[in-house]
Amino acid sequence: MSKIDFYLIPSPSENERFTFACRLIEKAYKKQHRIYIHTENKEAAHHLDELLWTHREESFLPHDLYGEGSEPIPPIQIGYHIAPEKHRDILINLSSTVPEFYKQFSRILELIARDATAQAAGRERYKLYRAEGHEIITHQLQAPTEA
Repeated sequence: MSKIDFYLIPSPSENERFTFACRLIEKAYKKQHRIYIHTENKEAAHHLDELLWTHREESFLPHDLYGEGSEPIPPIQIGYHIAPEKHRDILINLSSTVPEFYKQFSRILELIARDATAQAAGRERYKLYRAEGHEIITHQLQAPTEA
């Protein structure tokens, strides 16, 4: 059974959700995990690809778009339309549906923006995971406070 974490982001902004994804990716990479990020479409995959190059100046996150990189395959892969063959560690789901291949991962991270449509889709994913008996943990993130 996969362990599933839902991160409830206090902003409706997709950019904030992708920025938070970059922080999670960096944290998982530092712990030597292999990460596959599943996005909604090609545009979202390319946006995340660019964001990972500029995330933090002092950080390097070896990644590429799934199927477009060189050998050896970096530990961080971004995809949107095909099931990954070699990643079995962490899936970060940035799409609005549960990927058919999710069961091959030991851990799944779902990032839900504070938007009615995104929240409704997130609830549907939550119900599916719960019905299949997965361990689910929800993290309610706080908006940054102004100093």
